[in-house]
Amino acid sequence: MCRLTVLYGHPKDAAGFDRYYHEVHIPIARKMKGLKGWTIGKCQSAVAGEPPPYYMIVGLYADTRADLETIIASPEGQATIADVPRFATGGFTFMFNDEAVLVPCTLA
Repeated sequence: MCRLTVLYGHPKDAAGFDRYYHEVHIPIARKMKGLKGWTIGKCQSAVAGEPPPYYMIVGLYADTRADLETIIASPEGQATIADVPRFATGGFTFMFNDEAVLVPCTLA
């Protein structure tokens, strides 16, 4: 399994980021075809009282990096990528990794 991780820096307006992400960006991104999984989560600091290094982390999953690259090269993927600078005022980082599951996660 391959994961494309998106790390979002702290936005200038957190409420605006959240609203745009859920009301505009997710509907755009849901049009991408072929993803095997998609996770989002707001980051929490490991040290009490300190802000986390990122605001949000997103994981997009496919069988291979080539599959992920095909998904993001599609018109729907390009529309999703083009939308990111419209709301990610704290910056963003994209990175790929091959993922090995050591202990499977079961979500309720």
